[in-house]
Amino acid sequence: MVERIEAMPAGTIGFKVVERLTGDDYRERIEPALREAAEAGEVRLLFEIDSGFGMDAGAVIEDAKTGLKLGLGHMKAWKRTALVTDVDWIRKAIKAFSFMAPGEVRVFDPGELGPAKVWVAE
Repeated sequence: MVERIEAMPAGTIGFKVVERLTGDDYRERIEPALREAAEAGEVRLLFEIDSGFGMDAGAVIEDAKTGLKLGLGHMKAWKRTALVTDVDWIRKAIKAFSFMAPGEVRVFDPGELGPAKVWVAE
């Protein structure tokens, strides 16, 4: 399940992923917010991911489709993405593949949610 983080700086989007991310989460919550930001010309995104994180098959597919449509389709709009997590495999994957992501990407420890919000808004 994904929840919108309401207490975010102006011009940023925040989501908290709690346990299992689903395809419906992408279609109903994440993609509409990202599409609106990308079409406006600036995506500044924060994902807070808890230690029980998992994705169902639908989420994997929607993630790939969203990446193609909104990532590659609006590359210049992506400014910063912050991931706040202590999930080891996510941290390693971001370190290995962040060079392929549009905009700047940075991983923060769970105790650094405040600084992550500031960084993504800069």
